Amino acid sequence: MVERSGVAMGSELRLTARIPDEAAARPAFDAVFVEFERLESLMSTWRPGSDVVRINAAAGVQPVPVAADVRDVLRQARQISEWTEGTFDVTFGALTDIWKFDHDQDNTIPAAAAIRARLPLIDYRQIEIDDRAGTVFLKRRGMRIHLGGIGKGYAVDRAVAILRKAGLRDFMIQAGGDLYVGGTRNGQPWRLGIQDPRGRDGRTFATVDLTDSTLSTSGDYARFFIKDGVRYHHILDLRTGQPARLCRSVTIAAASPVLADAVAKGVFILGPEKGMALVERIPDLDAVIVTANNEVLVSSGLKHRFVLTSKPTDAP
Repeated sequence: MVERSGVAMGSELRLTARIPDEAAARPAFDAVFVEFERLESLMSTWRPGSDVVRINAAAGVQPVPVAADVRDVLRQARQISEWTEGTFDVTFGALTDIWKFDHDQDNTIPAAAAIRARLPLIDYRQIEIDDRAGTVFLKRRGMRIHLGGIGKGYAVDRAVAILRKAGLRDFMIQAGGDLYVGGTRNGQPWRLGIQDPRGRDGRTFATVDLTDSTLSTSGDYARFFIKDGVRYHHILDLRTGQPARLCRSVTIAAASPVLADAVAKGVFILGPEKGMALVERIPDLDAVIVTANNEVLVSSGLKHRFVLTSKPTDAP
């Protein structure tokens, strides 16, 4: 078993593969880290000159030439926005400078008026993608794209292709909350744990057996602060501009890392009833939802591979 880890796209990237010749894995692992770096240079909102930064700077002014990868991920984001009734929307960037949950977190609750002023700038239908010209255009001034909810899944998808092309079959890619497993572990499906939203030290409450699949989790415990007894977290209901309150965590299993990454956010915001109904409608998509009331819901396609090892911690 060969392993390598490092930091990519602001999270730990860990690669694991079972292969007879350890030296054969090294170039493939190197290529994955290079690809993550390349995609981050295109999609980051923090790096001057990235495609996303240039798109946002030209919002309401003019189209911007961008890489094919950026157009591709935006096109996939549009489809997922349609499926999730707009609860997943990459134009949520309009809220990121008033809600601060990244390295700039300051535990400040924005004024309601400030949030209301930004809501009209959130609309994925105002993104114009022109493949012939190779451009992307945000139609309204002040709009901002942020690919934090889908970019990592896109990078994992590319990493899977790189490892398969190198001849690796049994491997695992872990990038933050996105986990892809290829092939098997010792001839059996990979057994993966699902984190307890209120558990300590990475405690899990369930396992699921998967092969050639992504497991992506969105939860209210990853980036948050508590003020006056209320938990404020980074998954915002874009209809209100406030943190979504209907779930504690949503874990999506799917063959596509992009789909799993983005749909997890949309389902979290939709809530248990609408979210699970959406999951059941989309082929090859499954979910485990921990509701705001600490109930555990499992989609029909996952029940035979899911084991509840303990009840999730019941805490605020």
